[in-house]
Amino acid sequence: MLLSKAWESYESDKRIEGFSQQTLKAYQLQVQLLIRYFGDVDIDSPTTEQLKEYFSKSSKTLKPSSLAHRVRSIKSLLRWSHKEGYIRRNPAAKIKEPKVGKRIPKFLTEREIEHLREACYSPLERALFEFMFSTGCRIGEIVTLDKNNINWSNHSAIVRGKGDKEREVYFNIRCDIWLKRYVESREDNEAAIFVTERHPHRMSKAQMRYIIQRISKRAGINKVIHPHQLRHSYATNLLNNGAPIEVIQSLMGHEKSETTKIYAELSGRLRKEFYQKYF
Repeated sequence: MLLSKAWESYESDKRIEGFSQQTLKAYQLQVQLLIRYFGDVDIDSPTTEQLKEYFSKSSKTLKPSSLAHRVRSIKSLLRWSHKEGYIRRNPAAKIKEPKVGKRIPKFLTEREIEHLREACYSPLERALFEFMFSTGCRIGEIVTLDKNNINWSNHSAIVRGKGDKEREVYFNIRCDIWLKRYVESREDNEAAIFVTERHPHRMSKAQMRYIIQRISKRAGINKVIHPHQLRHSYATNLLNNGAPIEVIQSLMGHEKSETTKIYAELSGRLRKEFYQKYF
């Protein structure tokens, strides 16, 4: 089976398993680059040594995190091909992903959050900002959110996260007020919770990023603000207020606790409190 055909079968299987479109697009790019390097050869053709050489050459131009993604993508395809019986042995079985240093997530201070609030000019801006900050949702989860996914009486929403998994998120009273004010001000019949200002239709990720950057410029904050920083700030705020890691993990939709535990490194205040309590 050719590499291109193997990818098509792999993609179909993973789509059924619930892999997100974004993940599959990222993996597809890596397979295309692999085909550019080896040619569209039989998937049983590349050897372990040839793959190591490919990854070694890649390491000269890629950051460790990007190289790790490349290795992970190809290993996933070959592991699946071996399991399905398309290759006799998996040449990538003993190839390890490069170690990637922990990146401490960038978050916003309470003062910066207040400056951003004050810089919101319209109900749309304020509703989007408050929803991002009070739910900690990924931007992709907000883009796909519809009005009928909101439970107003419970101050909650059902979002679809990574792996097409649903989870319930919650928003505070301040967000509830601005979200209702924004929705009631609209005259369109669009299902999406957030729509464009002109010719209303579902807002894209790029449009949401632009709005947050527009707010941050007005706020005069001397750093580049992006939606994911609001998610990091949400997690840090929960941690600083004593929320257990397991609760934060569930609220954020993290599959692995290790992903959530990195936020503990941000919270010097909480560590000091535990030290004083237990020492």
